[in-house]
Order: sequence, then C-alpha cells, then structure tokens
Amino acid sequence: MPANPVLPLRARVSGFVALTKPRIIELLLVTTVPTMFVARQGVPSVWLMVATVLGGTLAAGGANAVNMVVDRDIDSLMERTRERPLVTGVMTPRAALVFAVTLEVAAFVWLLATVNLLSAVLAVSATFFYVFVYTLWLKRTSTQNIVIGGAAGAVPVLVGWSAVTNSLAWAPVVLFLVMFFWTPPHFWALAIKYRDDYAAAGVPMLPAVASLEETASRIILYTVILVALSVVFAPVAGMGLLYLVSALVLGAVFGAFALAVRRDPGERTAMRLFTYSITYITLLFGAITLDVVV
Repeated sequence: MPANPVLPLRARVSGFVALTKPRIIELLLVTTVPTMFVARQGVPSVWLMVATVLGGTLAAGGANAVNMVVDRDIDSLMERTRERPLVTGVMTPRAALVFAVTLEVAAFVWLLATVNLLSAVLAVSATFFYVFVYTLWLKRTSTQNIVIGGAAGAVPVLVGWSAVTNSLAWAPVVLFLVMFFWTPPHFWALAIKYRDDYAAAGVPMLPAVASLEETASRIILYTVILVALSVVFAPVAGMGLLYLVSALVLGAVFGAFALAVRRDPGERTAMRLFTYSITYITLLFGAITLDVVV
C-alpha cells in the first residue's frame, strides 16, 4: 500500500517510532545497565549509562526498522502485524530504509564518540546479524530461526560490559548465553498463540510446523539450560547470595510455567509463560544490580 501524503505529521512521527519496535527496545535498559554495574563492580557514571543505552537504542531501532521493511509482505498476512506502518501505508519502504540506515550510522558514530570503538562495533554487528542471518536467511527457511537469530538480542549485555571495561570477559559471555537461551522459550510461548498466523504467512516458526507437544518439550529443554546458566553466572561473575537465591527461585518458577505448557500446550498457559518470561528477565537482572550495590 503506498504511503498516504496527506497524513498529519503526528501520524508520520508515530509511524517512524513504531518502526523501531519500542517495546522490544525496553529490554536494552533491562539487560544493558545491570551488566554495566557488574563490570564496574559498583555504580557506573550516569553519563556512561545514558550514552550506552542511547547508542544501543539507536542501533536496535535501526535493526527493527529494516526487519519491518523486509517482512512487510508477511506482516500484511498476520493478524499480529497488520497494523505496522509499512502495511498500513503510513510511509514508503524507501523512507523506512533511509530512516533505518540513518539510525545505524548515528548509533555507530555516537557510541564511538561517547563510549568506545568496541561497543560501537558490537552494537552495529548485532544489527547485521539480525538483518542478514535472522531476517533475510533463517526466518523463512528454518525452525531454528529464533534460536540462532536470537543471538542478536543477547548482544546488549556485551555492549554494556565493553562500555565500562573496553574489553570482554567470561562474565558477559555467560550473560550473553543466558539471553540466548531465554529467547526461544520466550518467543515460542508467544508463537503458540499466533501459530496459525505464522502458518498462513509460510514462516516455519516451531509451533507452526511442529506439534504443540514437541514445542513444549523444546521449551522445557531451553528453560533447563537457561536456569543452569543463570546459576553458573554467580561464581563466574563473583555474585553474592542475594543473586544466587534469586536466580534459583526465579528459575524454579520459570520451570513450573514451562511444565504447565507441557501438560496443557494451549494458548492460555503459553501466554502465562510468555508474560512471566518478561518478568523473569526483568527480576533476574534487577537482582544482579541489587547484588552489586548491596
């Protein structure tokens, strides 16, 4: 659908904001800043936190905008995505692509100028991975799409660590793996609800091409690995009892929700797991911050 030239400025601005998928970007704040606390072993400077989050936001926003440009054909077929700006005609694909590239350039320049080169490279490399590996290759061809593609969403912890230390270490790598293994059960739970959408669009998201029982079994497997990694993070990063207890309790609850999906792999139980998965990652990284501060 062509862009409507008579749309008011507010609608166009809202469309550009929607391109960045703001709700997804919220995870940047949840995962990046606590990682910076661990790297600093205390409270990082406010300016460094703001600069890092802003740069990461620009990079993630650009990646999400490119994703919408590439996926506009299937977005028009799915109930969940039919109101996205490129489907409704709020703007043209060309305008969206120019906007996305501008965000990526701004992200790299900003992080290079205010943080360091390593953080800038990591942030933009996540965009390239998300666009070329996930969106253009795996999403429409493999049930491993969200498994491998989810690595892009785990990069912000590396950016947060490198922003403070200008290097990487085992602690952020373990946190990267925590996010990597959190993504599939989180997303598969949502995909159970929209499995018909994915099937109609020809996207081989696991619940759309496999049985709900098999999907639930995969969710449990990834949940077990996720919880194990969250515990491993404690000795690797020198975390205290507050974090360790939090990781065990939060992980046990995650496991309970995953088992509930195995017993009843329906939309209601899946969405309960999806909702809790967001709470889980928020509280887990909150516990990381509190453990460092206390």
